[in-house]
This record gives sequence, structure tokens and C-alpha cells, in this order.
Amino acid sequence: MTRTRKMIRNRVFWILILLILSYQSLFLVNEQELVLVTQFGRPVAQYKDAGPRLKWFFQGLTRIDKRLHLYNPRPSEYLTRDKKNLLVETYVIWQVEEPLQYLRTVGDRSGAEMRLHDMVWSSVSADLGRTELSELVATDPAQVRLEPLMEKLTRECDEISRQRYGIRIASVDVKRINLPTQNRESVYARMRAERDRIAKKYRAEGEEEARKIRAEADRQAEELLSAAYKQTEIIRGEADAQATRIYGRAYSRDPEFYQMVRTLEAYQRILDDKTTAVLSADSELLKLLTEGRNGRLGR
Repeated sequence: MTRTRKMIRNRVFWILILLILSYQSLFLVNEQELVLVTQFGRPVAQYKDAGPRLKWFFQGLTRIDKRLHLYNPRPSEYLTRDKKNLLVETYVIWQVEEPLQYLRTVGDRSGAEMRLHDMVWSSVSADLGRTELSELVATDPAQVRLEPLMEKLTRECDEISRQRYGIRIASVDVKRINLPTQNRESVYARMRAERDRIAKKYRAEGEEEARKIRAEADRQAEELLSAAYKQTEIIRGEADAQATRIYGRAYSRDPEFYQMVRTLEAYQRILDDKTTAVLSADSELLKLLTEGRNGRLGR
């Protein structure tokens, strides 16, 4: 009985040992990582696809994140082809493509970003040194060549990083372009002076155009007034002629009556309620007022 128990304990022990060894030999590769199998610190196998894998129980695992990483280097000062200093802030999007080469050359993420910083800085410095400021910053979008420049820079850095470090660079781009502090005020002063010059030019052109418009309006007004005055004189002449004809016809019918009416109208214009008239006994006006038309005309 004792021997049987001892055999059972031995079997349980070896089963436990086998389970432990099996647990240490079986591992899972996730979708978001790359796995290196190491033996005494030396890589012996690599796995890029997700799924269950096997190794010897004495071998170790190194897991590397294969997702995209964002690296923001510190802003650096560069010199353009036309000798303008610029403070440029870039960013790099990268991921591990060859885990074995990555582990041998850079070791970890901090080491990778150190290599990327040096590589990107030298590439950006060289490309900006062949580019003028007007091709990077301009009011006309057609003149800006920043986007094709960054695409070219991405291709160059990606090719170098694949060969050297097993790293794929998805994008190198500019986050911000600024002026160094010591140059900023002078550049702003030149910008303000240029804007003032353009504003004065626009104001002068506007004033000249306003003078032309006012002169044209005055000329048209004079023409309209002249035409209106001419038409007024024509109408007044025609009216006077018509009135003369009417007066002539009326005068020809009864000249004495017409003369009397004209005389009364003349007296009405020169006499009012504030006028005192002294008339002699033989005055025509006195006779007209006292004797009337018949008495005056009877003479």
C-alpha cells in the first residue's frame, strides 16, 4: 500500500513538471506586438503574425510593440538657402518592422528615438538648406513647396531607417515653423512696413478713382443742368410767344379795354394798402376810378 502511494505521488510530480514545462513552452503572439525568442540572451527566432507558438522551456521571450509610435523632437533652428533662420518643430510617425535588426541596433524605444532624431535632423537641415523661405511660407498656396518637400524627406528617412534599424517611417512632417526670438521683432517690423506701404498704395488708388468718379459725376450733372436749362428756355419762349399771341388777339378785339386792364394791373403792382397816392383832378387814374371805363373812354 505504501509502495502504491509512492508511485502515485511520483506520477503526480512528473505530471506537474510536464504541465509547468508545457506552460513555459507555449506562448501567444498578440496582434499589436512582435515576439523574439531568445536563448541565453541571443535571438534565435522571431514571430510577426498573431497566434499560439511553441518554444523550449529554457528559452526566453522579448515582446516588441509593433503599433505606430509618435516621436516629437525638440524644435531646432535651421538655415534656408536664402540665409534665413527658422525655428522648425517636426514630428515622426514610426513602427518596428524587423524586430531582430531593431533589437540588435537600437535595443528599445528610447534608443530608436535617439537614432531617429539624429537622422531626421540631418535630413531636414540638408533639405531646408536647398530651399528658400518663400517656398516654405507664402501668402499664395501655389508657391508653397512644403508638402512635396516633406514627402521626399519621408521617403529618404524611411529608406535609411529600414536598412539600418529595421524601422519603418510612416511620416515625417512639420508641426510648426517660427522665427527665432532674436529675429522675430525685425521681421515683424518689416512685415508691418510692407503692409503699410500696400495700404497707402491702395488708399492712393482709391482716392484717385474717387476723384475720377466725382469729376465724371460733376460733368454729367452739368450736362443734365444745361439740357434742363435749355429745355426750360425753349418752353418759356414758347409760352411767351403763346401769351403774346393771346394778348394780341385780345387787344385786337377791344384795344381800349385791354389798355384799361393793363393800366389797372400796373397800378395794382405799384400800389398797396401802405401806399398813399395824391392825385390831381385831371389824373387819368382818378378819372378811371370815379367815372369808370365809360367816362374815361367817352373822352
